[in-house]
Amino acid sequence: MPNVTINYDKCEGAECGECAEVCSMEILVIDGEKIAIKNQDECSLCEICTDVCPNDAINLE
Repeated sequence: MPNVTINYDKCEGAECGECAEVCSMEILVIDGEKIAIKNQDECSLCEICTDVCPNDAINLE
């Protein structure tokens, strides 16, 4: 099962939101002012979110 984590100390949340915009599986979504992780067991580990994150705040395992 994929493990998706966000380092909220690095994440700019909804101000950035690039990861949520590119996540085709809708694992990363904007929830108020922060990025939330939903249904991470459906993550395909495509790594697009990690590629677009300007702060390296997302970790996939």
